[in-house]
Amino acid sequence: MHRPCLHVHTSDRPLGLWTTLLSVLAAFFGVQSSAARRRDFTRGSVPRFLIVALGLTLMLVLALTAVVQLMLRLAGQP
Repeated sequence: MHRPCLHVHTSDRPLGLWTTLLSVLAAFFGVQSSAARRRDFTRGSVPRFLIVALGLTLMLVLALTAVVQLMLRLAGQP
């Protein structure tokens, strides 16, 4: 009896949230491989990449602001 193939090749599926997050982090640090970049452009979702990148950028800005405020308080500045 012949069964239909239900296997979906991983190259056909869109990127998941975790893969998108790791890819954006790698791009932030400048260590994105060319194979991963090709994968991102062929299987990635532009809105998902934008949302993740903007969210990570906002978290970075907030973290830097908190560190500066803490250092100013520790140094005795208002």
